Amino acid sequence: MANTMLTPTMVTREILRVLHQKLNFVGSINTQYDDSFAKSGAKIGTALKIRLPNEYVVRTGATLSTQDTAEISTTLTVATQKGVDLNFTSVDLTMSLDDFSKRIIQPAASVLAAAIEADALTMAKDVYNTVYNVGSALTFAKVLGARKILVDNLCPTGDLTALLATQDTVDMVDGLKGLFQDSSAIKQQYREGILGRTGGFDFVENTLIASWTSGTATSGTTSVTTRTVVSGGTAGLSDIPVSGTGGTLVVGDVITISGINRCHPESKADTGVAQQFVVTSAFTGSAATIAVQPTIFTSTGRQNVFTQAAAGSAIIKSVPASRVLTPSLFFHKDAFAFATADLQMPEGVDFSARQVMDGISIRIVRQYTISDDSFPCRLDVLYGYKTIRPQLACKVISN
Repeated sequence: MANTMLTPTMVTREILRVLHQKLNFVGSINTQYDDSFAKSGAKIGTALKIRLPNEYVVRTGATLSTQDTAEISTTLTVATQKGVDLNFTSVDLTMSLDDFSKRIIQPAASVLAAAIEADALTMAKDVYNTVYNVGSALTFAKVLGARKILVDNLCPTGDLTALLATQDTVDMVDGLKGLFQDSSAIKQQYREGILGRTGGFDFVENTLIASWTSGTATSGTTSVTTRTVVSGGTAGLSDIPVSGTGGTLVVGDVITISGINRCHPESKADTGVAQQFVVTSAFTGSAATIAVQPTIFTSTGRQNVFTQAAAGSAIIKSVPASRVLTPSLFFHKDAFAFATADLQMPEGVDFSARQVMDGISIRIVRQYTISDDSFPCRLDVLYGYKTIRPQLACKVISN
């Protein structure tokens, strides 16, 4: 069949198709889309407000006890622009779409997808729910342990993804041969790395999950000197005052505090399980406070722990010092958000188009350069990301 001249729209749609196929983390989370950026006067860096669910407490008895509705939102800033710059000629556009995609689009979209995916996957360090399996191969029992944590946090049972590091993939597939069902058509998500579905999760392999080296603090205890929670529940404690020395903690390390148990999200009853906290800012052994998430609340609808810790309560780190950690990530799609926005279309260029697919907006622009008789071309995505409901995600650290 004779080749036809490829149009900007055809090329851009093909780029999005390839990008969609390769974004197996971003494609599994909540993708927001904002077309206001392309409007006249819109500024790069505009923030999107994402409303979080309201939380209330239950009254017992006949006496009315009103409570205010405090709307809570988080800000997602769409300010990161990444792109790939290349050259192709008008002659190239006379190839078939398959040939053009294989020679030009796929290499460009692949490297762009990898950069975006690696960026977004840094959100794994925001997750505090953790199943420890350090030094051992990932097993199905640990997967079910992650699922239990999600269910205990009232996570919806649909739209669950298990994003596996490569070694965890080897161990899981070897241990569960024959138990995966074909998921190539699940929700029409045709993405690279899909392994199958079992245990309530769609299993996906990803090579871009970031590793980190845990702090020099050993898996032991230090002591808490003071403990204060702001009254009223409108604010809480996220900096834990500590004293003494005992090594460092890095962003992504997870700790527990003796005496602080997680409470049931609705009944507020003591679960008897220690609440896990993720370190959000590098901690030196001599620092006065450890910055953590989640913020600690002991009352109102936002209550997440049963009681506050007394002075002298032990802080417990569960992994060895200076250990390289590569987690696999188990999550509901609403744990994380990824937003793209329309970039403004320039006028007076040779070739341009902008398309959106599944919440991902991409722009292509090509211009002729008379000085060297070339056609420089750029692909651009403007995006931002945010962990919005970390309780709906869980890390499993193995090997």
